[in-house]
Amino acid sequence: MKKLLIFLMLVMLLFTLSCGKKATTTKTTITFWHGLGGPLGDALSEMVKEYNKAHPESEVILNQISSYEALSQKLMASIQANKQPDISQVYESWTSKFIEADVIVPIADFIRDDAAFEDKALSDFYPVFINSNTFNGKLYSFPFNKSIRMNFYNKDAFVRANLDPNKPPADWDAFRSYCKTFTKDINGDKQSDTFGTNFAPNAWQFINLLYQAGGQVLDSKGKVVINQKPGVEALTYITDLINKDKTVYLVTGYNGQNDFLAGKVAIYEGSSVSITHMKQQTINFNMGYAPLPIYKTNKSAISGTNIVVFRNKDKAKEQAAWNFIKWFTDTEQTAKWSSLTNYMPVRKSAMQTTVMQEMLASHPQYQSVYAQLDNAITEPQIPEWFEARPELEKAIEKALMRQKTPQQALDEFAKKLSSAIAASKKSQ
Repeated sequence: MKKLLIFLMLVMLLFTLSCGKKATTTKTTITFWHGLGGPLGDALSEMVKEYNKAHPESEVILNQISSYEALSQKLMASIQANKQPDISQVYESWTSKFIEADVIVPIADFIRDDAAFEDKALSDFYPVFINSNTFNGKLYSFPFNKSIRMNFYNKDAFVRANLDPNKPPADWDAFRSYCKTFTKDINGDKQSDTFGTNFAPNAWQFINLLYQAGGQVLDSKGKVVINQKPGVEALTYITDLINKDKTVYLVTGYNGQNDFLAGKVAIYEGSSVSITHMKQQTINFNMGYAPLPIYKTNKSAISGTNIVVFRNKDKAKEQAAWNFIKWFTDTEQTAKWSSLTNYMPVRKSAMQTTVMQEMLASHPQYQSVYAQLDNAITEPQIPEWFEARPELEKAIEKALMRQKTPQQALDEFAKKLSSAIAASKKSQ
């Protein structure tokens, strides 16, 4: 009898331990599709590991896609097959499509049901990020990896040219003057060896110039107006630098960045995350950081992706997805993300954190770069815009190569974008 009692007690103990083990190891997993590689992908992996360690009840599993174009294609295919991930990076124009397909859960719904997420928390986000994620008055997505354009410049080259290394060009006229100063024939062969800067047919870079000239892509009624006077003035400014002043030359890919690091150009315009890539190489000069030169306005366009939660029959996955997003965009995490990658912090309070204060103390010029967020704007949120951007770059290139005048190039693009928008409306 005694032996039987001991046996039963052991069975009960093993059963209890077994049940307890199941309870502690059960977790909700969520898949996260993204297009970040290199040091940016490494930074994301680091932060996801930190989240998973601190939240044993759930696990975020990363799935890196080779490019944003491939990510877009894979997302659309997954929706057709009803096998979409739990969360994913998306551009605003993609979000528009997903809203139409009713496959994402509005972030506004999570916020509404989350007593721990106060209204003042939302007001802490930079308005431009909330605006870019709001569609028809409702917040559908949330800012994730957002960047802004800026100028990097060679301080040593400024000193050699008797220019103040702490005063980069502040407006278009000064920038044009500086480009002339830095364009020199060093070896006497009557060919310029150094230049002010270089330019790639880049839609984002041109959009900034467009808005600085007082223009826009679409007016308040959705009419395409990129080919009006401000747009032509912006494109003419670039074509004159290249073809009239001959102080700027055309590049493709990363050649512009590489030429800057090699000392061929004194100023290089890139994304705020460009420095993360440049640090992978040797930099043999003192580098300066500056906001974009301004013209009629000081507006600048943000870029980068947001994050969405796809609908799921398992509501626990949706909730786990929101919990991760909320954590990632909280003050301390968005500050760390910015310090690791030079993406913009999405919250204003992040600027007061220790990690951001230390970074600004090391690079005080970054303060003016981050200040661009106060006047930042977004590119069009319509689905047609993502497909149209490559066409805009082709139009820009035609003007820079003198195949068309700036007016002709933008007229051609405006006609294509208008037709795409009209066709989309007709099919609805």
